[in-house]
Amino acid sequence: MVGVVALLGFLVWGLVKKGDSSLAVGEPVPVATLPTLPEGGEGSIEDYRGQWVLMNVWASWCGPCKAESPALDRFEEKNRDRIVVLGIDTKDLSEDAMNFIREFNIKYPQFRDASGDYTDQKLKTTGVPESFLIDPEGNLVAHFPGPFEDEAAIEEFAAPALESEANVDPAGVTGQNGPAGGSAKPEAASP
Repeated sequence: MVGVVALLGFLVWGLVKKGDSSLAVGEPVPVATLPTLPEGGEGSIEDYRGQWVLMNVWASWCGPCKAESPALDRFEEKNRDRIVVLGIDTKDLSEDAMNFIREFNIKYPQFRDASGDYTDQKLKTTGVPESFLIDPEGNLVAHFPGPFEDEAAIEEFAAPALESEANVDPAGVTGQNGPAGGSAKPEAASP
């Protein structure tokens, strides 16, 4: 019994400690160059500077990631002229990740963090799925650990971006530019 109590105490301490180390609202979101899915390119969150970004960390083996995926895809399709949705697959095999992208017909850009170094150490994630709302200057506006229940929950989370005029460039053009050459966007996403 004492061992169980000690283990529970250690787990709670670990969760609290991990929670204290997460990114704070207003802090710059760390950048790293990551490979794209499908393979063959590379990109970074920095490639989307000047645009609002909803970055979603996921894995193919994650049940809640599968549950929220259709709502994220509908949200992205409806709002792609106002906010970039960017997926980061973590701790996954490329083939499994590509099967997930095909199964859910995901069209928004995807990066791959196979080792989990970027998501765990730089983003300080607590699990998957986990989402980050990033302003056009690259700062964290909001953080959502866990799955979105539905599209309305995503819209509520992304409200600062959806209500903002900051994602319009001086020429009045909005949209998803992505990395040079569009390498972060799967081929199926091209109109």
